[in-house]
Amino acid sequence: MGGKDSVALCIMLPIYPASTIRKWDEYTIKNEPVNSIDLMERAAQACVAWLVKNISKEHPIDIVCGNGNNGGDGLAIARLLLFYNYTVRVFIKNDSKKSEDNLANLQRLKECGFTEIITINENKDIDFQNNSVIIDSIFGTGLDRPVEGFWMNVINKINQSNCRIISIDIPSGLFSEPSITVDLSQRQWNLSQRQWIIKAETTLTFQTPKLSMLIPGWGDYCGQLEILDIGLSQDFSSKNPSELFFITFDDVAKRFKKREKFSHKGTYGHALMVAGSKGKCGAAILSSKACIKSGAGLVTVHTNIECSTSIHTAIPEVMIDNSSLESLDVKRFSAIGIGPGIGTENNQKELLQTILKNAECPLVLDADALTLYSQNPENFSLPANSILTPHPKEFDRLAGESENTYERLQKAQKFAKENNVILVLKGAYTAICNMDGKVFFNSTGNAGMATAGSGDVLSGIITSLLAQGYLPIDAAIVGVFIHGAAGDFAAKNKSITCMIASDIIENLNLVFRELEG
Repeated sequence: MGGKDSVALCIMLPIYPASTIRKWDEYTIKNEPVNSIDLMERAAQACVAWLVKNISKEHPIDIVCGNGNNGGDGLAIARLLLFYNYTVRVFIKNDSKKSEDNLANLQRLKECGFTEIITINENKDIDFQNNSVIIDSIFGTGLDRPVEGFWMNVINKINQSNCRIISIDIPSGLFSEPSITVDLSQRQWNLSQRQWIIKAETTLTFQTPKLSMLIPGWGDYCGQLEILDIGLSQDFSSKNPSELFFITFDDVAKRFKKREKFSHKGTYGHALMVAGSKGKCGAAILSSKACIKSGAGLVTVHTNIECSTSIHTAIPEVMIDNSSLESLDVKRFSAIGIGPGIGTENNQKELLQTILKNAECPLVLDADALTLYSQNPENFSLPANSILTPHPKEFDRLAGESENTYERLQKAQKFAKENNVILVLKGAYTAICNMDGKVFFNSTGNAGMATAGSGDVLSGIITSLLAQGYLPIDAAIVGVFIHGAAGDFAAKNKSITCMIASDIIENLNLVFRELEG
């Protein structure tokens, strides 16, 4: 990648392992400078600001604190909540194995005259009220082995309470890196059996997400993820580059191309969508409509004649190309998206081969194009910088089945590097794997987007951005973010359950309006 990309990446949230996060804390303490307990106070203040905004005082708050610094966060949160007149109880284990800052915050809490400190032990059952909110402040990001014994029983009790559960920094029991192996044989990947992990409704994590929060299966324990800025040194992140990043609105806004006053439709490219076949005309409609609504100056749909009338009726703004394979001129387009609903017959295989061989513009391969490629990869040559957008099963056909979701991510990273392409592994926190080994996790989207045609919309958006002159990696990052953000607006306006792919397209205008502003 060129210098433009290198500059843009510096502003993204880096994702670090727990060991580097500890160094980040230490660097901030040394270079700001700030005392460790004051940094803990800063984290607690950020949590309390969120709690005050989101939790009614009608709910009593029960804070379960461990012996380390995560427990110290909980004790500081308890003290600060008193100033907002919340009803608070604190549960602690009565032993001497507490961190220095944990002990200091326990003393500060007692000095406030707070008496609702409940000591729990092996023989005492924990009593949570039905309407209480439980704050899990037991273990932080440093955990590297399964929880057993006393704290496992406490975690089980919390999970069975039917109360709202809010975890501080990470759900207790969850490892911050999914690559850590534990001595549980196959059970190490069967998270449904992990009774020693808090199942949070919301996780208030500090500064940046942890990798496990973004991986299917692992991230399920986090619920809604809220990232709280606690002012860790930005200088540290610039000196300690990561291969993993979390995309935010500000990142996308800096990459977004605003329109010039004296531009015309030719300025924004001519996109070709190769989509649709008999019985699958909807895929062509969804992808081409998303393409033109995402800003492409011109959009042509290459499809069979059965789809022409329905496309013309649904989207009068796009053009139709029913030409034969021999007469299809792919060199006149600024970007090509191929795959949605084209089928996997032999003639479509030849069509894909022709486009891959003759196109001189950036490409997006999706859906049936990926299936055709996976059947006989030796018969195709992927141009460098092509963007592939598989869902997990499609990717398994490309690279082989994986034992778990983390291995699939590693394979996607390797596939992108070895094939010199950009691979968009779709799902919650869609992972965009660049050919240089970097991975960008998307921050937008919701479960309502798990619906037919959603992927067709994404391929149309990315193809449109390529046609407008975005670098392939920027088109993938911005396109995935816009797609997810439109889905979030659709969920708000329609509900997660009722959302369909067309709703994503209809809410694109709200996302672009935010970016244009």
